[in-house]
Amino acid sequence: MNRHTEIQVRAGGEADLPALTELYNHYVRETPITFDTAPFVPEERRPWLLSHPEDGPHPLLVAIGREPGGVCGPGGPGGPRSPGSPEGRLLGYATGSPFRPKPAYATSVEVTVYCAPEAMGLGVGTRLYTALFRVLERHDLRRAYAGIVVPNAASVALHERFGFRRIGVFHEAGRKFGRYWDVAWYEKRLGAGTAPVGPPPAPGEAPPGEGQ
Repeated sequence: MNRHTEIQVRAGGEADLPALTELYNHYVRETPITFDTAPFVPEERRPWLLSHPEDGPHPLLVAIGREPGGVCGPGGPGGPRSPGSPEGRLLGYATGSPFRPKPAYATSVEVTVYCAPEAMGLGVGTRLYTALFRVLERHDLRRAYAGIVVPNAASVALHERFGFRRIGVFHEAGRKFGRYWDVAWYEKRLGAGTAPVGPPPAPGEAPPGEGQ
């Protein structure tokens, strides 16, 4: 892959599942970026794929790379090929996912991006996030959150470039490869989230709850 690679960003679908799984498994096996510890087969990742419908507030976008003048075939250097994509190889993907399951969190979204190792430096992450936030801004969403296993200077730089600010750290939140890892949390305000908001409860009115 090089700077002349043509990159297309589009919605991900069923035909991309094998390549998406292969890319994610690289990060499962080789890095602490994800706290999954065992690789997946595509069928195990199908529920994840189906949780990102194309027309909802939790999209899945993929970046496909094609060398000028030809299609990237399977088995060549440069990563997995999306079988249903004549454009070429899968270079990365980005998602928006529910932040937490309780209904009041519906206007919050957790975002993430994964790039193929050979695509680093091609601007794939920037292209994916540009397209992702364009989709998110069309929905009733107020905040985007990203959890970054640190250290990860490249991911921090990408998120800060898109207006995220660091809001805290979960210390020793996960154990992988025989050590503990911190997760830094970043937040970005979105432009929508325009649903009517009622007045806050008067002091003493809020009933006791079970917590967030």
